[in-house]
Amino acid sequence: MASNEDVLDDEKRPQFGNRYLTDPKNVFEHNAWDNVVWDSSQEEEARKKTQQQLAEALPQETTEMYEAKADHFWDEFYNIHTNRFFKDRHWLFVEFPELDSANDKTAGNREAGDDGKTDDSDIASGVENISLTATGTPVDSDEVETYPGENADFRIFEVGCGVGNTVFPVLQTNNDPKLMVYCCDFSSTAIQIVKDHTDYNPHRCHAFVSDISDTSAVLPMPDNSLDLVIMIFVLSAINPQKMQFVIDRLSRLLKPGGQILFRDYGRYDMAQLRFKKGRCLSENFYVRGDGTRVYFFTQEELRDMFSKSGLVEKQNLIDRRLQVNRGKQLKMYRVWIQCKYQKPASDAGTWQKSTDTAGDKAPQDFSRDTL
Repeated sequence: MASNEDVLDDEKRPQFGNRYLTDPKNVFEHNAWDNVVWDSSQEEEARKKTQQQLAEALPQETTEMYEAKADHFWDEFYNIHTNRFFKDRHWLFVEFPELDSANDKTAGNREAGDDGKTDDSDIASGVENISLTATGTPVDSDEVETYPGENADFRIFEVGCGVGNTVFPVLQTNNDPKLMVYCCDFSSTAIQIVKDHTDYNPHRCHAFVSDISDTSAVLPMPDNSLDLVIMIFVLSAINPQKMQFVIDRLSRLLKPGGQILFRDYGRYDMAQLRFKKGRCLSENFYVRGDGTRVYFFTQEELRDMFSKSGLVEKQNLIDRRLQVNRGKQLKMYRVWIQCKYQKPASDAGTWQKSTDTAGDKAPQDFSRDTL
């Protein structure tokens, strides 16, 4: 369920480091500028634009149709693009070094002195998630895993994995045979592409079709079993009324000390402001021409939802980027939000927020791979 053409703009752009626009006359000297602060008139103009979009929102029955057929539209997307639309997200290891399970400092449970194993008492409350083993047959032997990845030392779950552009770089970077990467997507087409990949190994990766917002969906792993959950341009594709449920569910899956790694669209991103009449489903929630949907967040909204799930904020940054087309003399304002939220360690005191929690500080600088 990775997003489509708008994510391309985020991942295609190179990072130029801390390139700040100090003189507006120089705006077309480079292709992009970092941490561009909007003035009050620009923000007011954007607010009025979104109010007009909302005034022309689609009728309820149309909104319900897009909700009911969400998986269909993502299947159509991947039937058309297969694995050619995105390139692998190697840049994630700079933004989220936690993805390197070989680094003991990356897992909160290891910081707390845990060996990475899941205590049986921790998972007891979550066993209702489990139905079948990796082979699809009931377990009746102690020598067989009761769920895929039970014997792993480090477990990662990507929600909305698309065709594996995060999953496979993670697997390729981490050679640890005791790593298990779970991944799910709305689209059965996307999951089949993941399973057909030459690097797919069911002993280290478990891909499955699931709508994480479906309250009846059964997941293959128990509560309190995951070290990391990855959500990259995924929560925005879910009905806003279901977002809190999704975060609550994922929070329960985390081990004490585990983290959710998050990146998604920010309020008044160029992609939001360019939507025409007949594309608004509800406030800040839209449908693209291909039927896939997208929401645009504020930092406060995300802070509220993750905090309600009992998670501790480690990072909540807004990334404002000015991209320019020097040939056409066009300016494009992009807004993304990047977060890290951690489940408190059961035997630890009050967790301290990291120094990079608040404000408009940009994420770590690096050169991203093109898509």
